[in-house]
Amino acid sequence: MTSRSAPRIAVIGAGPAGLVCARVLQLHGIEVTVYESDTAAGFRERGGIVDLHADLGQRALREAGLTAELHAAASPSEPGRRMFTPQGELVVDDEFDEPDESAPSVIGRDRLHALLAASLEPGTVRWGHRLLSATPDGDGTHRLEFDDGSAAETDLVIGADGAWSTVRPLVRAAIPVHSGVTFFEAWFHDVDRDHPAVAELVGSGRMFATGDGKGLIGRRDGEHIRARIVLSEEPGRRRTAGIAPAGTAAVRAELLKRFTGYHERLRVLITDNDGPYVHRPVYVLPQPHTWPRTPGVTLLGDAAHLGSPFRGDGTGHAMLDGAELARRLARPDDLGRAVAVYETAMRARRARNHAGGATPARIFRRTSRDRSVLTDFDTAGYDLGRHGSGFRTVQVNRTRPPVVEHNGGRGTPAAGVR
Repeated sequence: MTSRSAPRIAVIGAGPAGLVCARVLQLHGIEVTVYESDTAAGFRERGGIVDLHADLGQRALREAGLTAELHAAASPSEPGRRMFTPQGELVVDDEFDEPDESAPSVIGRDRLHALLAASLEPGTVRWGHRLLSATPDGDGTHRLEFDDGSAAETDLVIGADGAWSTVRPLVRAAIPVHSGVTFFEAWFHDVDRDHPAVAELVGSGRMFATGDGKGLIGRRDGEHIRARIVLSEEPGRRRTAGIAPAGTAAVRAELLKRFTGYHERLRVLITDNDGPYVHRPVYVLPQPHTWPRTPGVTLLGDAAHLGSPFRGDGTGHAMLDGAELARRLARPDDLGRAVAVYETAMRARRARNHAGGATPARIFRRTSRDRSVLTDFDTAGYDLGRHGSGFRTVQVNRTRPPVVEHNGGRGTPAAGVR
């Protein structure tokens, strides 16, 4: 890699990881350019909410000097989590009693993206630039070519371009593989007014029910609720879960058939959604995902270590990747050594995160009557809210009727679904 007093640094991808990296670099007086295929910051609705844990996303935003902005835009982790059996029996009802300092902050993905994009110097992000190729020049530099016909030379190309990264093949020919689980995502808007049954079911936080290789997950986001209808895959049908994309009504009918035996109170997450279902097959990179030190290239976030979304901390890890790489680059003897130190630390952190716990397939095979499922969700599964000191588990009488007690997160619509 060339030694320059002012290295040319290019970040590919204006997601949270890439934007945090650029922000921290600029705080240290280092010039950086971010290239993004979206044509503007608000080009698409990202939807959902992000949990920013103290040791991950919140730490990254501290490095970026954006703690005050986070506090203004975020809220504490929402209270409550509920676990139902497929028959609608409420077996765990955790209530939030007092603030838990270890709980993550919650922020909408759109608000997080807007906050980070606005923190950069004007002109930092080159919107509407989709990377077509990155070609090594033989001295550690790379020539970048974009779909608008433009090109750029860079001393360091940082791949922050997600699961299907264009930069990743420069370091390793690894591609994501299917996890064995597929989501069909559904949204409910103005739930207290328009969907009272869904609002009652999910309550103020999150709920889930699992069993027989499938599950239902609901999470409140203010006046909205996102449901994830989870299916384990059948052989040969891993992209669609065997559901023909023949329109919303047909998909709904097939989902209802798959969830025969689940109580009607739970199946409301399938029947009453606003708008189409969003099909989200879950892909992961084989772990551990490593690559040989490659001059002039490194990776962040999903491009580096795409994992299951069930953990609920992928965005936080990606943001911390960006902050830590930028901090290393701020005081380098040479860029290559700074990148190597970052990659070693990043891999160790991700290895600790992936150690132990249940796989998604195992979680959804077992019925949520088994309370150990809750532990699996907490330690290796979908982040339903850490069971910190602020939670109290309400003992539920399993003999009473299945009545819910109210204690007052890029996908595409399945083809043809409208």
